[in-house]
Amino acid sequence: MVALQGSLLDLVEEPGPRRLESGLQRTHLSHGAWVDVQPGWIAGAEGLFDRLRESVPWKAERRRMYDRVVDVPRLLCFYREGARLPDPLLELARRALNGHYGPELGEELCTTGLCLYRDGRDSVAWHGDTIGRAASQDTVVAIVSLGAPRGLLLRPSEGGAALRYELGRGDLLVMGGSCQRSWQHAVPKTARPVGPRISVQFRTRGVR
Repeated sequence: MVALQGSLLDLVEEPGPRRLESGLQRTHLSHGAWVDVQPGWIAGAEGLFDRLRESVPWKAERRRMYDRVVDVPRLLCFYREGARLPDPLLELARRALNGHYGPELGEELCTTGLCLYRDGRDSVAWHGDTIGRAASQDTVVAIVSLGAPRGLLLRPSEGGAALRYELGRGDLLVMGGSCQRSWQHAVPKTARPVGPRISVQFRTRGVR
């Protein structure tokens, strides 16, 4: 298990993203996939969580699962390319990510999805972000986690042991290379008493 925790420096630092080069850790996975993590990347993460929880127009959705339509077990909001993000710190975060990953990726992260996990009953099942180009091309999905830590699991699509990251309080996890099609990720339900968490996902054009 890999534990990622926010920093007490939040109490004294100017809110915003910290330097990626100072603490980013890359793990190379199988089939050309990789994962970068930086604990406590966002200074002022608690304030950002509070603002997003109150200001984002969260929506409850329903989706077809096999032969029935079910509630999506989390609240959602999506900002298309060119849309203004709900907080200036998210604009700063995306700019920093593009400055770091743009040369490697050859394009910018330009859409932003947000999920609100209200408690341990909210979750997301095993999947890869393969709607669009990621089904056949390498890409990057960068996730900023705010609020109470929750486990994000990664496992090879062909089967095998899962990696676990505890993400919250401004932690950053970036999935790159073939990760979306050769690995799967999930946020499982938990019976433990946990507080709410917001996941912010930055993606490239044509990837969901």
